[in-house]
Amino acid sequence: MSEAPRKLPFFVDGQWQESSTSRYVDCFDPSTGDVIAFAPQCTVAEVDATVEAAQRAFSAWSETPASLRVQVLFRMKQLMDQHVDELTYLVAREHGKVWNEALGDVLKATEVIEFACGVPHLLKGPALMNCTTGFDTAQYLEPLGVFAGITPWNFPAMIPMGWMAPLCVATGNTLVLKVANFTPQTSMRILDLWAEAGLPKGVINLLTCDREESEHLVKHPLVKGVSFVGSTGVGSHVYATAAAHGKRAQALTEAKNHALVLKDAALERTARGIVNAACGCAGERCMALPVVVAEEAIADQLVSLLKAFMSELKIGAAYDKGSQLGPLVNADRKKAVEVWIQKGVEEGAQLVLDGRGIQVPGHEKGFYLGPTLFDHVKPGMSIGDREIFGPVLCIKRVMDFEEGLALMNANEFANGSVIYTQSGHYAREFARRTHGGMVGVNVGIPVPLGVFGFTGHKHSFFGDLHAMGMDGVRFFTELKSVTTHWFSEAEAREGRVRNSWDGMISMPETK
Repeated sequence: MSEAPRKLPFFVDGQWQESSTSRYVDCFDPSTGDVIAFAPQCTVAEVDATVEAAQRAFSAWSETPASLRVQVLFRMKQLMDQHVDELTYLVAREHGKVWNEALGDVLKATEVIEFACGVPHLLKGPALMNCTTGFDTAQYLEPLGVFAGITPWNFPAMIPMGWMAPLCVATGNTLVLKVANFTPQTSMRILDLWAEAGLPKGVINLLTCDREESEHLVKHPLVKGVSFVGSTGVGSHVYATAAAHGKRAQALTEAKNHALVLKDAALERTARGIVNAACGCAGERCMALPVVVAEEAIADQLVSLLKAFMSELKIGAAYDKGSQLGPLVNADRKKAVEVWIQKGVEEGAQLVLDGRGIQVPGHEKGFYLGPTLFDHVKPGMSIGDREIFGPVLCIKRVMDFEEGLALMNANEFANGSVIYTQSGHYAREFARRTHGGMVGVNVGIPVPLGVFGFTGHKHSFFGDLHAMGMDGVRFFTELKSVTTHWFSEAEAREGRVRNSWDGMISMPETK
């Protein structure tokens, strides 16, 4: 017998507390359709309490030497490894990712923790002795204060506890996480591990809430910066609002990634890579591959292979290790993707494979949708241009490389772009000229390791500094320049300044 759903708490100043709200959001097990928890829509007063707790914790935490702060991260890395199966199950159960995908979600969070353990080195700034005669300058990276992290539902481990928390706290800041209402439980469990690792109370606080309370968090005068991942409409608003209130901000938003398949590509391996990239995580990721731009010479053969390989995918419960395609996160998401499929039919695209109407024996109430394939998707069809966030793949046909590249670059989004080819010339031309911020050459999901930034372009990103990598370090710090001069005995006796620049400009000696 399954456990009865429970009301989830929020985390403030090192303690789990029950919210005073009367509003809760249902959290589902997408594989069965059962409600497994209720997430509170925390109040404005509770948002204030989390920010104030983070502000109180900032002084002591920021003054803790980086070499001691990272001891917490070393212990955290060990705990993540020890609990990897438990966390993988939590991701699978609350989100619907199949086992290997859920495991990847957890490992990508651990990956950034490993990178953040190098903060004593990463925080070293440049210095120059005798930059002008007798003057030395050194630069230091310092924490800012309280950051807010607003996270989506599709990566409950990687984004809040990978992209945001490790670098934020390792650099000496404190954090308020507003995690997604649908999928908060993985982050909650990982926060317990942060406490077990020795993170002081108040350094990370966590809550779930609605739009009004999230807006209050973004505008809060004690919040120095905001990191957001989600839709383009909300992300552009969060970025503009944070900037208008004098905060630094980064907003990672939507995508419509395309892959160009040239006629010299290794077609069978290419097709399998495309299916993996399009249907992995049920297409619910901003680096999914929902569009293939195929050279006409091989398009028919490619579509035939894609249909065959997509039809082979084993659809089942997320925590069944034999499943290759899990459910969508909830009924509303499933309905939204089904509406998109119907729209594609109405727009005139050829429906080659229809994933609607799928049921999994024993899990008839789960939110399952099979892989869906459209061919002959023309310019102007919204199904080929807008983010769907489901296992739906569109084929656009072109005559050659130049037409394909131009078609891809016309899209307003530019998170990732991919080329499948055996030609070094075309691979180089593509990497140089594509608008995509993350480029794959025969790599369907070109997400870099956590030591690099997650570098979306155009309407896939708002801000100046990306998540992860050295951009992430810079986002959570500000640069301070310290210039030093020590008087010689003669200068001290003379008692005058050489020029109005106080020595900080290299001037020729006057005679």
